[in-house]
Amino acid sequence: MNENLFASFITPTMMGLPIVTLVVMFPSMLFPTPARLINNRLISFQHWLIRLTSKQMMTIHNYKGQTWSLMLMSLIMFIGATNLLGLLPHSFTPTTQLSMNLGMAVPLWAGTVVTGFRNKTKASLAHFLPQGTPTPLIPMLVIIETISLFIQPVALAVRLTANITAGHLLMHLIGGATLALMNISTLTALLTFVVLVLLTILEFAVAMIQAYVFTLLVSLYLHDNT
Repeated sequence: MNENLFASFITPTMMGLPIVTLVVMFPSMLFPTPARLINNRLISFQHWLIRLTSKQMMTIHNYKGQTWSLMLMSLIMFIGATNLLGLLPHSFTPTTQLSMNLGMAVPLWAGTVVTGFRNKTKASLAHFLPQGTPTPLIPMLVIIETISLFIQPVALAVRLTANITAGHLLMHLIGGATLALMNISTLTALLTFVVLVLLTILEFAVAMIQAYVFTLLVSLYLHDNT
């Protein structure tokens, strides 16, 4: 195992050129377009899962919000597939890069804010100043609400980055400890390996949950602005 804890987070290169674009495009190949009249079980399961997630996430939206359904479903599929592929050995997880997560969070957040100012201008401006605010506190509250608004995309990106990175680092550390303990105590190494297996199962769940949380928060931002 590589002793450098952060080696798996370095952008992969081939012949000195970054291939992160190919890595990002790869998850789209996992969702093929069916060409048959009757789908197989895998395609049917994918369609059922997409319909279930879409129904749960888009129920709260009006007609204008539901026009985002395709984008939100594509987002959750991309993040989920990327997170799961990152759990494979010697693989690269793009969602551990804060720059990429900001690249997803900022445009989506900006789109929801712009939509809110176009469709609900008065209501969007009213968020900066709660009703009944004392006059001396008005400047401070406007500043606080403005800062909280601009922190939303940063919180989205940092939450996804921190959760995925922490899980990968913990798996790396426990895997290294398991290898080191094999020559010292077989029983201890076996117990550590069991912990590693349980942690890997947990990381599979975290990969899907973080994709759902990221998309759900974008959906809630959209709901507040439509």
